[in-house]
Amino acid sequence: MTSSVHRVLAERRHQLILRALRSGGPAAVADLSEQLGVSPATVRRDLVKLEEMGLLTRVHGGAVVEEGDQPFAEVAEIRVSEKDAVAARAAEMIEDGQSVLLDIGTTAYRLARRLHGRRLTVITSNLVVYEELADDTAIELVLLGGMVRREYRSLVGFLTEDNLRQLHADWLFMGTSGVRPGGQVMDTTVVEVPVKRAMIKASEKVVLLADAGKFPGTGMAKVCGPEELDVVVTNASADAATCAAFEEAGAKVVQA
Repeated sequence: MTSSVHRVLAERRHQLILRALRSGGPAAVADLSEQLGVSPATVRRDLVKLEEMGLLTRVHGGAVVEEGDQPFAEVAEIRVSEKDAVAARAAEMIEDGQSVLLDIGTTAYRLARRLHGRRLTVITSNLVVYEELADDTAIELVLLGGMVRREYRSLVGFLTEDNLRQLHADWLFMGTSGVRPGGQVMDTTVVEVPVKRAMIKASEKVVLLADAGKFPGTGMAKVCGPEELDVVVTNASADAATCAAFEEAGAKVVQA
């Protein structure tokens, strides 16, 4: 009984800490300690736990919660040549007749542009990918249902996840907001995470598309660990230690 009470208390503290950080409130350990009425040591333990869960980033003397995704149009203009190189290498892995699941994000869009004229089935929750391939009659195009995230041009929610439970793809090409040193794949927006996890379950092979700028990148929510990946396509300048962690977990690292 005592342990369950302690667990509830800890969970409540975690909620209050995250609420304080997201509202631009106190980020220092001392301030959080005073606000919660607990010792600084307890706050530090909570911050360690929350960082392990991918919900915040510890900094000297306290912690920060990272901001959500930038609008798609803004992200699409960042590191275009690097994303194109990753997309080109990924496109070489796909054989005609296969089914391909394309994640949200700008690198998946760059990959879609390289699939024109191919005899493929493309499944996606990425509205920009859909718009890119909608008129290509060579491609069987499946658009997943769901709630529209207008700023990031994606579909999310239980309808998207339910659609994915009814499908199976040969490949998933998944994007990321950031990759932690141990190979954990992160995202900046919590609402996208269940969809990404459902995509992983719906796919035979999982490929992470991550240009060098994603090491470490950003992200407060963990999507998956390196052991759930089959291939990582990245740039030659990507972090060597993280790439080693991928390979140790069984994922092949392919240089673009």
